[in-house]
Amino acid sequence: MGVRVPPGIRPGLASGRLAHAVEVQAVHDVQIYSDLMRAVRIQRFGGPEVLEVAEIEPPQPEDDEVLVELRAAGVNRADILLRSGSYHDAPPFPIVPGREGSGVVLGVGPGAAGLRPGDRVVGVVGSPGFYAEQIVVPAVRTVPIPDDLGWAEAASLPTAWLTAWYCVRRLGRVRPGETVLVQAAASGVGDAAVQIAKHAGARVIAAAGSDEKVGWALEHGADEGVNYERHDVVAEALRITGDRGVDVVIDAVGGRVFPSSLKATGHGARVVALANVTLEDSTVNTRDFYPKNVTIYGFQIANLMERGYDPRPDLEELIPLVADGTFRVHIDKTFPLAEAEAAHRYLEERRNRGKVVLVPGS
Repeated sequence: MGVRVPPGIRPGLASGRLAHAVEVQAVHDVQIYSDLMRAVRIQRFGGPEVLEVAEIEPPQPEDDEVLVELRAAGVNRADILLRSGSYHDAPPFPIVPGREGSGVVLGVGPGAAGLRPGDRVVGVVGSPGFYAEQIVVPAVRTVPIPDDLGWAEAASLPTAWLTAWYCVRRLGRVRPGETVLVQAAASGVGDAAVQIAKHAGARVIAAAGSDEKVGWALEHGADEGVNYERHDVVAEALRITGDRGVDVVIDAVGGRVFPSSLKATGHGARVVALANVTLEDSTVNTRDFYPKNVTIYGFQIANLMERGYDPRPDLEELIPLVADGTFRVHIDKTFPLAEAEAAHRYLEERRNRGKVVLVPGS
């Protein structure tokens, strides 16, 4: 262990792996940090096997950042794209993946207003990445969470749930009585979109790639379901809507599925395309959407944040609805930090129903 005094950082007590450290002498403005911490990193692009656990230097918070000891980190498709070399904006090696997580604030910079050591928080986009025991996160991307919200559930909100929230409410503008088609309805984003659309008063059609996944989505709020590997999603959507077509599509699949999203729409529909999980090209006919005055939105939350989107207002609205049980974050499986490779294989093989989470302290 070592004693460091990051300039201007207000001290807090460490917990978990750091709990056995010597007592913090707050009167001297001294914070105890571990000399090294565990993190999962990649030093070359490739399959899940390139994920390795390493001992690295802990991050040091700047003026407007908070230092967080992580309790849970969400695993997302974007992490797989980053690891495989398919992400649009990969940082230089070595890379610690992970865009979201929850934990306890250890220290705060003087510019990090409204946060203090000991706070339970959820954060998005930090350094070095959330597949680690500690991370620094900009205060503007950190939101306090209540005591009755679990670590894994909180860690799942900033990517999948916030994406679904933005797409359903802001882009899709779902209104009571409308019909919403959710592609990949058993994924983390899809599960969230089903629940948020239902909460908005919509009728929800859940499309997924197996009967098991369709059944799971129906159990968790969808009104109708279709297996797009066995049935024609367009024909089913038209049957369910009496040939009118759906009002909104949340497409978290892309590739060969996206053309069916366009064909399934009715007049004035909104289609939100937010993924291409297979990296396949989509071949579309403009006749499938322009005669119906359909609006197509592309969405990527990382790109939005890079261009100034502040996630805090939406998270502050979403978090209480999860904490009070209005929405339920379904955690499919948790993995210890050292088993990040297994977590990636599990998600990449599309075995999950809901969210996959890493637990750094285990």
